[in-house]
Order: sequence, then structure tokens, then C-alpha cells
Amino acid sequence: MGKFKEIISAPTPTLVDFFATWCGPCKTMSPVLDELKKVYGDKLRIIKIDVDKNPAIADQFKIRGVPTLMLFKESKMLWRESGAFPLSTLKQKIGEYL
Repeated sequence: MGKFKEIISAPTPTLVDFFATWCGPCKTMSPVLDELKKVYGDKLRIIKIDVDKNPAIADQFKIRGVPTLMLFKESKMLWRESGAFPLSTLKQKIGEYL
């Protein structure tokens, strides 16, 4: 948990993808997040958290459905939404924070 707190407290915005290996919509988000990283480069850090392997973090943020995406900067949650999104929608949702 310490490493996670360290990552989300950074000044670089961090998009956290809470996912599960058995989740179909989570799998569709993987290439979208890869494309998002190409678009924003160093302006955005993206990390993936497997809710089955990290139940304490999932519980802390009350993750009830996957995928759930959360955007943090300097430990503040700026945005949170559950579901799979196309790249254009995701860019629109988080672009204002970057």
C-alpha cells in the first residue's frame, strides 16, 4: 500500500485502472489505455491494479465494479468512473485535469 500512496501523491497525474483478469470490459480497456499513454506520454502515469490480488486497496476505495478508473494528482482524487470507454471519451473525461 505504501508504494501505491507514493505513486498517487506525485505531481504527475496518475490514472489508476482497477481491473480483474476475468473481466471482459477490462480487457477491452487495455489497448485504450496503451493508446492514451501514447497520446499523453510523460504528462500522465497509468497503473493497473488487479482487485483480486490487491483487495485492501480495492476496499479502501470501495471498488464495487470493474473496470473502475480513478485519476489522482498529489493524493487528491480528481475523477472516478466505472465502465469501459473508447479513447475519445476517456480523453474528454480526463483531459481537463492534465
